[in-house]
Amino acid sequence: MIALPPVASTAAEAALQLGPLALLALLYARRAHALSDGGHRVPRWREACFYGGCATIAVALSSLGGASEELLYAHMIEHLLLGDIAALLIVLGLTGPLLAPVLRISFFDRLRRLSHPAVAFPLWAVDLYVWHLPVLYQAALRHAAVHALQHSMFLALGINMWMCLFGPLPKPAWFGNLGKLFYIVAVRLTGTVLGNIFLWSGSAFYPFYSHGDAVFHISPVTDQNLAGAIMMVEESLLTLGLFCWLFLRAAREGEERQDLLDFAHSQGLELTEARAARAVAAGRGAELRRRLESRTGAAEGT
Repeated sequence: MIALPPVASTAAEAALQLGPLALLALLYARRAHALSDGGHRVPRWREACFYGGCATIAVALSSLGGASEELLYAHMIEHLLLGDIAALLIVLGLTGPLLAPVLRISFFDRLRRLSHPAVAFPLWAVDLYVWHLPVLYQAALRHAAVHALQHSMFLALGINMWMCLFGPLPKPAWFGNLGKLFYIVAVRLTGTVLGNIFLWSGSAFYPFYSHGDAVFHISPVTDQNLAGAIMMVEESLLTLGLFCWLFLRAAREGEERQDLLDFAHSQGLELTEARAARAVAAGRGAELRRRLESRTGAAEGT
């Protein structure tokens, strides 16, 4: 039987973590409803992703909270759900119009600099490794406020890390498909190194779990190795999915870019390959096509 943490501690963590989550979901729903009334409805699949991300957070914090106090591998599942899966789903649920009111606030607008790939990746990597240092990791297990801060940083910097790939904010010109490939490899390699440390270590890093390991008749090292194995499997599956997405994206963009060039050539319009590539990469291929068509219509009218 799992020895649950004190009721006061559990209640405090629920208030610190699930309360802001409920507020975030409410604000998202209000903004999405306002956009729908204005004729700019958020795609349903994006709404499903966002609410799915919120549900993933709630499940991780409520269903695994007790077990994560006793077993390291259960805590690893909790952190992967928060920092990887939930963060990814939330980013997939965002659009430019949804974020517009937030970005009008100067403080949040300045925070956009953190979503630059050269900034987002090191922030995420440092956060991941620093929180797994024994002194900070076990402090989070012993103190509800520190635990809430740990979870908040895993989620926030996970969202910031995914924004570089899937977010609606502008990307630097150099961050094309090749840049995204290197970014994915760097992120996954960083997580893989940490997973290997847990998987192959012969000594336990966190004495806090000794009681839970004894209750469940598992050695601390085995518990730690299981945590590393879980992290490695999750990293592998996520990496495979990201590579498939990037391959399909590159194929789709190549086809769309060529269609634009062919259309411009057939209509006698000037369109460079670089301009077509920039428009497609920014998701504005259809907009560029309409501009070309309007130029064709204007020429025919004269």
